[in-house]
Amino acid sequence: MPEIQLGAHTIRSHGAKVARIHMHDWLVLLFLIIMEVVLNVIEPFHRFVGEEMMEDLKYPLQENTIPLWAVPIIAILLPLAVILIYYFVRKDVYDLHQAVLGLLFSVLVTGVLTDAIKDAVGRPRPDFFWRCFPDGKGVFDPVTSNVMCTGLKSVIKEGHKSFPSGHTSWSFAGLGFLSWYMAGKVRVFDQRGHVAKLCIVIFPLLVAALVGVSRVDDYWHHWQDVFAGGLLGITVASFCYLQFFPPPYDIDGWGPHMYFQMLSESRNDTQPSNINGLNVAPLEIENVLIQSRSGMAVSDDSIHNTNSILNEMERGRRH
Repeated sequence: MPEIQLGAHTIRSHGAKVARIHMHDWLVLLFLIIMEVVLNVIEPFHRFVGEEMMEDLKYPLQENTIPLWAVPIIAILLPLAVILIYYFVRKDVYDLHQAVLGLLFSVLVTGVLTDAIKDAVGRPRPDFFWRCFPDGKGVFDPVTSNVMCTGLKSVIKEGHKSFPSGHTSWSFAGLGFLSWYMAGKVRVFDQRGHVAKLCIVIFPLLVAALVGVSRVDDYWHHWQDVFAGGLLGITVASFCYLQFFPPPYDIDGWGPHMYFQMLSESRNDTQPSNINGLNVAPLEIENVLIQSRSGMAVSDDSIHNTNSILNEMERGRRH
């Protein structure tokens, strides 16, 4: 379908209408936020850690290269800035709403899944020894040889949340969604061979990958944690994007499903009443006035010519 602009669809003119249609989706987002808070409050599963296992968990305890407060900036605010810039260029509230909704769903669904798995698995971090024994003196149960930690409870609690990596899953959820979004907007799969477009799409994924690498470098995660987190994030991001937008290789890949539904309804509302007088089936009318998803488009001139022919046929019948 061609980029038909039937008037600017701004937040002021159409924002409330679009938001009302998806009111239940915003309520689900609120529920996901509550779940995320609860999952961070509850105590994770404390997996058995024997004395022999500690040999692989004695990596130094150090600060994060990318602090926790920076993750929402990378995963949410950065993609949101790109989405807002596109809105100010195109003035399309349908695209803005669906993109923001899809981004938030991508990050929050990923966050809930990540923290639920963290709490259930309880895998110790590579620096678990120093979290458990900050003085460097290991204490173990004489019968089971399980650890008897002497460190701060909050630090020990965090030490049981290694799998999967939350930094990585959040980054791939937000930046993965941004990568899908930019792929549609620059039409990366237009078969013209512009490698620069591909670089634009890959760049957010590179940033997300570097976030994951930093988690291994800081000894906060094993490589398996980072791999699983990245896979989880990009998978959820893909599902969430395709829920609201066509695939980037589609002829309509530059806009949300909701935008094209609005165009279709607007076209149908403006159809001349005399067409039905000729007993033309609704499906035939739709094929005349609306471009099919296979890529065929009908211009305004073609529609005018079609209407003229139908009017001539009607006058012929009356004579």
